[in-house]
Amino acid sequence: MGMYLPMFPLKLVVFPGEQLNLHIFEPRYRQLLADVEEGKLSFGICTYLDKLTGFGTEVVLDKVYKRYPDGRLDIKTKGMRAFRILTFENPMKGKLYAGGEVEFLENSPVATAVQNHEFLFYLKELLYLLHFPEEIKPEHTSSFTYAHKIGLKVEEELELLQIPEEGKRMEYLIKHFKRIIPVIKNIERAKEIIKQNGHFKNLDPLDF
Repeated sequence: MGMYLPMFPLKLVVFPGEQLNLHIFEPRYRQLLADVEEGKLSFGICTYLDKLTGFGTEVVLDKVYKRYPDGRLDIKTKGMRAFRILTFENPMKGKLYAGGEVEFLENSPVATAVQNHEFLFYLKELLYLLHFPEEIKPEHTSSFTYAHKIGLKVEEELELLQIPEEGKRMEYLIKHFKRIIPVIKNIERAKEIIKQNGHFKNLDPLDF
């Protein structure tokens, strides 16, 4: 059974559990947020890449940071459930913003111990190479937690969103880690070589 949601198309992917800050300035989305606040509604952030991709994530309004005199808003939202768009109406009848019927994607949060261990191993290695400042907390880390910070293209993030099982999402990211980690290591080695080129070198004499 579908659910009808107000729609907010953006050129990004929102993952379940993610907190997303937004600056609301367009009249249609100021109206959307007013309706969301009044009716305590959720709404959909649907991914737009040249055109609507047909997928997005239900979000709820978590906090209003600031209300400007001209009606603009700074807000924090939280991602809830990924969905597939069944119908899209732009604009909704009687509104400035779009809406549509959605079908929520299945999501199994279970992964095997082996999948989880391998995923965390490569995730830690990649974030270390990227000089990520925070310590990873395994008990609070899922396939979605760092998905915006590991070099995925938006199209790849959208693929990840659509995978219905946590274990398979981890396997998808493990393949990504195995591709990107050697590339980053090579870049780091190149940086070290470049640094050395500007210094005086104490070379061992060759005996020949």
